[in-house]
Amino acid sequence: MATTDSARPDPPSERRAPAREMSSVARSADGRRIAYATYGPPDGDPVVFFHGTPGSRRLGALLEPAARANDVRVIAPERPGYGRSPPQSGRTVGDAAASVRPVLNDLGVERAALVAFSGGAPYALATAASLGDRVTGVDLVAGATPPSFGDDTPAVQRLLSGLAAATPSVLGALLRGQAWVASRADPSFVVAQYAEDADAVPEDAATVVKEDFLAAFERHRNGAVTEFRDAGSDWGIDLDAVDAPVRLWHGTDDANVPVAGAERLAEALPTAELRVLDGADHLGTLLRAAPEALSRSR
Repeated sequence: MATTDSARPDPPSERRAPAREMSSVARSADGRRIAYATYGPPDGDPVVFFHGTPGSRRLGALLEPAARANDVRVIAPERPGYGRSPPQSGRTVGDAAASVRPVLNDLGVERAALVAFSGGAPYALATAASLGDRVTGVDLVAGATPPSFGDDTPAVQRLLSGLAAATPSVLGALLRGQAWVASRADPSFVVAQYAEDADAVPEDAATVVKEDFLAAFERHRNGAVTEFRDAGSDWGIDLDAVDAPVRLWHGTDDANVPVAGAERLAEALPTAELRVLDGADHLGTLLRAAPEALSRSR
C-alpha cells in the first residue's frame, strides 16, 4: 500500500540544538571492534539506525531532536570498514546482523526497531531477516533497492559499483581524494551529493552531513568500497524471512534512488507499506521522515 505525504520540512531558520553523542565499542563473536554512538534519552525505546553508503555513527545526530521528542534512544553502529570499526574480510550484506547483535547485547537491549537511510537499507533488511523477534519493525528512509528492481539506476551509482568490482584500489584512492577536498570545503560540497538544492538544507543539518562523510573515511575506505560493490549485485536476502512490519519512506524527487525501485521493493516485502513524500529529494526524505519514523517505531 502506498500513500502520499505532501507536508514540507521545518524551515531552515528553525535550528537544532547540538547533538550529544555517547560513543562506545562492542565486540563481535570473533573479537572485532564495532564502534557505535547513541543519541537521545538513555532509557528511551531503542532504535538501531543504519547509516548510508558511505556513512558513520555521526549521521545519527540528525535524529536526536526527534529522538528526544519521542523518548527514543537512537543506537548508531558503524559497519565494518567505516569510521572506527575495522574492516571485516569477506563481508557481505548477509553478515549485517553479526555487527548489530553485539551492540544490542552490549547495551542490554533485547528488542529494537530498525531505521535505515539510503545504502543502509539492505543491511537493515538482512538484520531483520536474521534476528527475527528481536526486531520490532523496520523503516527504510530513501532506502537503496536491489539492482534488479530498478531500470533507471543513476549513472554515478553504476560507475561506483563498477569501480568497486573491477578496480577497488582505484575507487579507494578516489574516495580518499574526495574526503580530502570535503575536509577543506563548505558543507554544501558534501550535501550536493544528496540534495537537489544544497543551499536549502538547514546549516546545522548540512554540518552533520559533512561530519558524517569525513568520519566515514576517518581510518578506512574499505567499508564504502565493499558496499558499492555489493550494491550492484544480488543482496542475497530472503525477503520473505522479514516478518517485522516494514515501512518505506521515499521522495518523488529522489535522484539517488528513484522511487520506482522503492515501489517494487514494497511489493516484494510481505509486510510493507510505502509512504511517498511529494517533492522530497534524497536527503530531504530523511529530514522530513525521521520524526514520524521514530514516533512510529515505539
